Amino acid sequence: MLIKGKWTHNFDPIQDTDEDGRFQRVNSTFRHWITRDGSPGPEGQKASRAEADRYHLYVALICPWACRTLMARKLKKLEQLISVTVVNPVLTEQCWRFGGYPGVDAEPLYGFDYVHQLYTLADPDFSGEVTVPVLWDKKQRTIVNNESADILRILNTGFVELADETIDLYPPAQQAEIDAINQRLYDSFNNGVYQAGFAQTQQAYDEAVNGVFSALDFLERHLQQRDYLAGEQISEADIRAFVTLIRFDAAYYGLFKTNLKQIRDYANVFAYMQRIYHYPGIAETVNFEHIKQGYYSLRALNPTGIVPAGPQISWLSA
Repeated sequence: MLIKGKWTHNFDPIQDTDEDGRFQRVNSTFRHWITRDGSPGPEGQKASRAEADRYHLYVALICPWACRTLMARKLKKLEQLISVTVVNPVLTEQCWRFGGYPGVDAEPLYGFDYVHQLYTLADPDFSGEVTVPVLWDKKQRTIVNNESADILRILNTGFVELADETIDLYPPAQQAEIDAINQRLYDSFNNGVYQAGFAQTQQAYDEAVNGVFSALDFLERHLQQRDYLAGEQISEADIRAFVTLIRFDAAYYGLFKTNLKQIRDYANVFAYMQRIYHYPGIAETVNFEHIKQGYYSLRALNPTGIVPAGPQISWLSA
């Protein structure tokens, strides 16, 4: 992690734990916004003006939080307005790095080797964890935001005159339902798999696993007679659920010990996951090679670094 702008401690995926061994996720630190005209964000956040080719996304295809933003960028058809750099999926002692692996990019703006160098460029005295996604302002040479939930909303509304408005990922009529589903799934499922995988006590693990499969049971019931989680079209609730579902059998089931069932054991959830995967543009945000190589590079959980051969994913081309 960075301490006053200097890389000080080797990367540890277990950011923090409470006294009972429960994994604690560190809060994001850059929380500015982008709006059509630079007026403040929805909660009064400092904002920059939406402009073509001003902003850049740094993402890892292993990372569900980063891939939320890639999905929104695809669905809002912002590819020509917001450029993207994909980082190396294999975590190093200095966390995320650029280049050196098939399908990843060299850092295009400053020639950096590591993502943490962006953080110190944005704030030379920065202290904290280094995470992706990073939404970068090329004009101001700073981080706009590194919280994926915020970036989802920014991409949905911030570029209103430049984006494709056919899809609204957070429509007013469904906002209450979307918020409720997001809240239901975040602690127990999106973050719950990490709480299971990074648990430091049996009690913490048992609590987390129970929460994960309670969430999957909820999804199975909720999806009995509907194509999407809220309303009649894809929304941010689907994005947030999908990025965890698509990684479940390939990574969380084995490495994180969430192995009571696989997603394929839930008929409605499995069909839903395939439906979202085959939604136009979404498959381009998923890379199973990066997912497996990235998660199984976590030496805290997999000290040998051996990457399993499976699972077979025959439905990808269905």
